[in-house]
Amino acid sequence: MSTEAPRVYRSLEEIRGDAKPSAVTIGNFDGVHAGHRKLMQRVVTLGREHGWTPTVLTFDPHPTRIVAPARAPRLLSTPEQRVTWMAQAGIEQVLLLPFSRSFSQLTPEDFVRSVLVERLHAKAAVVGENFRFGKNQAGDTRVLADLGTRYGFCTEVVHPVSLRGRTVSSSAVRGLVESGLVSAACRLLGRPYWIEGTVVRGHGVGSRQTVPTLNLSTAAEVLPASGVYVTRTYDLESGRKWRSITNVGYRPTFDGQDLTVETYVLEPLRDPAPTRIRVEFIRRVRDERRFESAEALKQQILRDVQRAHSFFRRFDRWVKSR
Repeated sequence: MSTEAPRVYRSLEEIRGDAKPSAVTIGNFDGVHAGHRKLMQRVVTLGREHGWTPTVLTFDPHPTRIVAPARAPRLLSTPEQRVTWMAQAGIEQVLLLPFSRSFSQLTPEDFVRSVLVERLHAKAAVVGENFRFGKNQAGDTRVLADLGTRYGFCTEVVHPVSLRGRTVSSSAVRGLVESGLVSAACRLLGRPYWIEGTVVRGHGVGSRQTVPTLNLSTAAEVLPASGVYVTRTYDLESGRKWRSITNVGYRPTFDGQDLTVETYVLEPLRDPAPTRIRVEFIRRVRDERRFESAEALKQQILRDVQRAHSFFRRFDRWVKSR
């Protein structure tokens, strides 16, 4: 599968009038989970069969933030991250439309005509069962199919993906991560959930009394529940990577007030120290809790480190056996 960066358009005006016909899937695609990739895989297949450009039509900001901000979800990913994962799925063209109050007033037919037909030259539209569009969400899959017949494109409706009895959705992934069930979230995403940001100076307590850590300042909207996790940590500038354990929480042993993300790498951390990192959450180890002393916390961290080492040894054996 090609991972070349797709062409990204951020307005309808950027798309040339002589653009090739497309097979397009439409949605928010937050997290680009296994269900989203099923839609994209179908678009890619249609594109290969007919010479159409595999295309994603998505929105920024999330439409709910405009039409019902009180119900807007915390997002799992940024638009840039979504584009990267779309490329990995084989998507060649992304229309990242600015969503506004005026755009939300388009009728279903206006949306189909002005976006799908006149700009994307859609020959196929691939959507999920719950797809809704147009003013007041008046359009559904049946309306889309009827409009497709009128305007010359076919409509395919793809059934949801279920894994271990759980329907894959962005809200399901969000709930699992925020409950600390990162292993289950990984299955739905098809990869670990991760956050990234800048390494900042901590309070200095860890390096003096327990173990030194990388303290992450992140703009991520969705964080795992407080606790200790087996993780992988990546230096976003040099590409270095380390196995690690990460504590998400409030440092109750030291009467902390602010939420922190502190990562201890299991391998030598040679200079230069990373300044921007990504932390992948693989498995939950335990809840965060208060210890009677810094020394007691240090001993628990060392036990956590041993559990992480054991996990990675089992993981390595599993990989070798495949």
